[in-house]
Amino acid sequence: MQMLVERGIDGSGRILPQGARKQGRSVTVNIAESPLSWLGARGLLDARQIAAGERLRADYERAAMAPAVTMRWSVRVDGGAGQGLDPTSAHLAAKRRFDAAVAAVGRGLSDVLWRVVCAGEGLPVAEKSLGWPARSGRLVLTMALDRLADHYRLD
Repeated sequence: MQMLVERGIDGSGRILPQGARKQGRSVTVNIAESPLSWLGARGLLDARQIAAGERLRADYERAAMAPAVTMRWSVRVDGGAGQGLDPTSAHLAAKRRFDAAVAAVGRGLSDVLWRVVCAGEGLPVAEKSLGWPARSGRLVLTMALDRLADHYRLD
């Protein structure tokens, strides 16, 4: 199923949250593509939990911790003058933020958080692979996302 919406992007290429003003460029996003978005679209997660999960996933992707299957197009030919951190420093900073966030969530909760938010597993698959009873993952995921939102100091 596709649920396409148009979202604005900021100067660094980050997709702006729903309701944020578009400034310049925009992209079409399928909000049903991730398990986190799927749960949010059905009212099973609140906006704070979704924002925390998206922030963790963004750091996970910036840290390039997932297996790479294609060329990296983010490296600029001109050296990225004036763009803040160089790619290596940005990668390391994102990895530190990701590790700190997962540590703040704690053992036991970080497993399901990583599987659903970062790896993109659905809750039934994550529950089965962790050996949990059916329909127990959402409760644990919401607790993990609440701790994550506390770590990020989200309102």
